[in-house]
Amino acid sequence: MKLQTQRWIDRWVGQVLCAAVSLWAHLMRSPAAAFGGSNSPRHILVILLSEMGSIVLAGPMFQALRQRFPDATLHVLQLKKNQEVARMLRLTQDANLHAIDDSSGTALVRSIWRVSLAMRRLPLDVVIDCELFSRISSLLSYLTGAPRRAGFTPHTQEGLYRGSYINCAIPYNPYQHISLQFLSLVDALQSERAPRHKAAPVRALPHETGLAVPFSPEELTAYRAKLLGDHPVLANRKVVLMYPGGGILPERAWPAEHYARVAHDLCEAGHAVGLIGLKEDAQLAAQICQQVGSAHCIALTGYTRSLRELLMLFHASQLLLTNDGGPGHFASLTPIRTLMFFGPETSRLYGPLPGLRAASLGPQATVFESGIACSPCLSAYNHRQTFCDGDNQCLKRIAPDPVLHTALQALQEA
Repeated sequence: MKLQTQRWIDRWVGQVLCAAVSLWAHLMRSPAAAFGGSNSPRHILVILLSEMGSIVLAGPMFQALRQRFPDATLHVLQLKKNQEVARMLRLTQDANLHAIDDSSGTALVRSIWRVSLAMRRLPLDVVIDCELFSRISSLLSYLTGAPRRAGFTPHTQEGLYRGSYINCAIPYNPYQHISLQFLSLVDALQSERAPRHKAAPVRALPHETGLAVPFSPEELTAYRAKLLGDHPVLANRKVVLMYPGGGILPERAWPAEHYARVAHDLCEAGHAVGLIGLKEDAQLAAQICQQVGSAHCIALTGYTRSLRELLMLFHASQLLLTNDGGPGHFASLTPIRTLMFFGPETSRLYGPLPGLRAASLGPQATVFESGIACSPCLSAYNHRQTFCDGDNQCLKRIAPDPVLHTALQALQEA
């Protein structure tokens, strides 16, 4: 199903359904006690329908849930196409991973019905809706039958209605990193005060994600040998990976000519560059390689067959240049240095977590933002629909020279 179709259904059909369910919930309301002391939930469902990178940013929340409710069984509900990440990160047992199939309208309705019935049979004690103002996730949180439902509320914000049945709601805060807001959802489960976030502790941004993908030294050595065997031009050079694609939001992409300029100078400095991405990014990668004109700049789009292989590629490389998106967040699960570009969205809210790099070695991720007046333009309030006409000046104004300087410095330290 197309993204615009999903947005239209969520906006118009979703609001009507949320109003109907809110009326029903009001008539059938029953108290939902906070969990504390000996009172502990048995089954907790986390709804995460967003892009794969958001799972990494939710890592501290999963860690907090395990610490506070060690006897509870965690369940995770995702889009079917994103489940590889949850399995790889071992968020919970495979039997407790649940999927929504959004490939078509019929598949969507069928999977919602199936998941709702499965959750009611458990039964669920808690559901945490990590989506911002999605009506479908809000409805799912009620349909699962959980008596305690945590999620975000727009408070008095107009036009973002998603029902009144979230009984552990916290106000969405566009000025606080999303990882901290996810942690506030956990705090809300044990609080009876409103607004729930008043009782929450003051936290610094988590230094670690609480997530890990274990690799043996032998596995990493074998993968690096395979990489160099498949691409001998990478041998005896430090490898820089670049992710120039914008994914489902092309306005998030730093200009291809900027990538080409930096890649050219890195190759001239004695390093090697690999362009990564999905198979559909192959044409863009080929264009950049042609502009660079060096045998040491190669296309690796489609080379990794799984997310696990992508992480091994990160282990085998020294530096990643990436647009805002999943690769930059997954890089925090490996030691690779990362330079990440933000513009339509802000790093203050969605920036990568510090990651595995030792603090004595300096930051693992460096963020580049231009800070022009219209940036950021994507938010939960406009459902990530930008008013930009495709001329993303917020990223075009990030010049190649400072990026190249930072990249060369990072490679010297690697």
